Amino acid sequence: MELCPCGSAKPFSECCEPFLNGSSKAPTAEALLRSRYTAYTRSAVDYILQTTHRAQRRPEDQKTVRRWAQDAEWQGLEVLDRQDGGADDRQGFVEFIATYTEKGEKKEHHEIAEFRKENDTWFFYDAKAPKPKQVVRQGPKIGRNAPCPCGSGKKFKKCCGL
Repeated sequence: MELCPCGSAKPFSECCEPFLNGSSKAPTAEALLRSRYTAYTRSAVDYILQTTHRAQRRPEDQKTVRRWAQDAEWQGLEVLDRQDGGADDRQGFVEFIATYTEKGEKKEHHEIAEFRKENDTWFFYDAKAPKPKQVVRQGPKIGRNAPCPCGSGKKFKKCCGL
């Protein structure tokens, strides 16, 4: 049994394969996102282009998609968040990270994808980069010359601050 590359932990034949071979349509925006990721792992360029909204297709897309799909070694998909995109919705957003290796370098593709539904068919419409999340310090700020909180008796800069 081959597990689906989309990370659902389901068999490929019960997950994305019916979408890729055209025997059924993705019922949700997330299902379409997962099937498109799987299509990248299999270099199924036609499926990727067919599931892109007509208003967003460009003549050069086929070459670009094919190159990226074939040059990358796809390693995983993590869905971080979803907003709408259910079976009864007309629009949905899915935030995800796809990891891959390209020319020996490990990379992450992190985006918020927008999907639109027309005539009971979901399409990828657009994407944007997520806003950076502000980091909030959980404890008090430790000065460089303050005693190290580990209890070593050394200054922070000479101990854990290295």
